[in-house]
Amino acid sequence: MIYTVTLNPSIDYIVRLDKVLIGSVNRMDSDDKFAGGKGINVSRVLKRLGIDNKATGFIGGFTGKFITDTLEEEGISSYFVEVEEDTRINVKIKADAETEINGPGPDISILKLEELKSILASLTADDTVVFAGSSPKNLGNTIYKELIGLTRKTGAQVVCDFEGQTLLDSLEFEPLLVKPNNHELGDIFGVKLESLDEIEKYARQILDKGAQHVIISMAGDGALLVTQEGAYFAKPIKGSVKNSVGAGDSMVAGFTGEFDKSRDAVEAFKWGVACGTATTFSDDLATAEFIKETYEKVEVEKR
Repeated sequence: MIYTVTLNPSIDYIVRLDKVLIGSVNRMDSDDKFAGGKGINVSRVLKRLGIDNKATGFIGGFTGKFITDTLEEEGISSYFVEVEEDTRINVKIKADAETEINGPGPDISILKLEELKSILASLTADDTVVFAGSSPKNLGNTIYKELIGLTRKTGAQVVCDFEGQTLLDSLEFEPLLVKPNNHELGDIFGVKLESLDEIEKYARQILDKGAQHVIISMAGDGALLVTQEGAYFAKPIKGSVKNSVGAGDSMVAGFTGEFDKSRDAVEAFKWGVACGTATTFSDDLATAEFIKETYEKVEVEKR
């Protein structure tokens, strides 16, 4: 079974209007509300691929109920630890310029943290756990080392979608996959990466530090999978970019879901590219039909 862990989920409230006038009343043209959080996005895309999974993390209040109701409507099992404070709301304003106002999220007590640890400690070597996104402020991202270590003791595989030091900290646990973009990879090593050869070079350093597979996403310039067996480049697919939110999560879902079935890293990479690209060309997370259509356009070559 694949589990996704979202420690600080949100309702993503999308507001659309032509222009924001500071200090005035603004009337939106349209709005949408989505169950948000990187792990939750992975769960939703996995389900669209026909892959059962379970979502866990922390949830609270009426906002948390919106998220669990949304997951239930989509047929996704959830095993969230309920906390007293409300799950956060992130406001994303799409106007003449895009603006985000993100909530801090609830404080998590030691007791509630232990409940989550109990869930993770009950897993087996047949499970894969996706850890993604930020942690509630009072826990800090350092909590991931403890949670990932606990999970790995059960024999379960882990997928880690983080940036910076949190990503580096995860490598001692030999994650199945990490997925920085080219800019995040450069920031880790304090360099500016300008060629595919340079990107591969530093991705291999991530492998050397413990990762089993590394995917470097490069937006409109394609993506690179680096493994111990070789490096594989996915050519960019042309289309109209509508949405960058959730594209990386979709790529993680595509790779993790296929690898869990086939253990074929290159095939999993193709599905990851298809999912990420399809979401980029969609208003929300991509539909199953569009993902399959996009998969037919994926071209991967060994370097």
